[in-house]
Amino acid sequence: MTPEEVAAGSAAAMWSDDRASRALGMSLEAVGPGTATLRMTVRDDMVNGHDIGHGGLTFTLADSAFAFACNSYNRRTVAAGAEIRFRRPTRAGDLLVATAVERDRDGRDGTYDVTVTSGDEVVAVFVGRSREIGGAFW
Repeated sequence: MTPEEVAAGSAAAMWSDDRASRALGMSLEAVGPGTATLRMTVRDDMVNGHDIGHGGLTFTLADSAFAFACNSYNRRTVAAGAEIRFRRPTRAGDLLVATAVERDRDGRDGTYDVTVTSGDEVVAVFVGRSREIGGAFW
């Protein structure tokens, strides 16, 4: 299998069991070795008391993109840590796009950068650190 086929197979296996991402209306747009792009529209039930998109849901979108990127090698991998910086608020109706890119992998550890955009604007930047836990999707 090519690395792209491995990434696609890993993503298909993960997506079938990822009830949280699907329930939030996310869609997996692209996946490749060490990369993934997911989309989510901010719904009315995703805004907080300030009438802006809840930061935890922006984090969740970024975290999901990170998860698909770091699991793209058919090696089960989880988050060891993550942080996010919010650059601007989101609003109901905004289409958010999270693009994850592998920065480095060393043994069982990896670091991934995720940029979340709405249109041409960056709304958040996320850094995730991953740890392989053993096992494969198939």
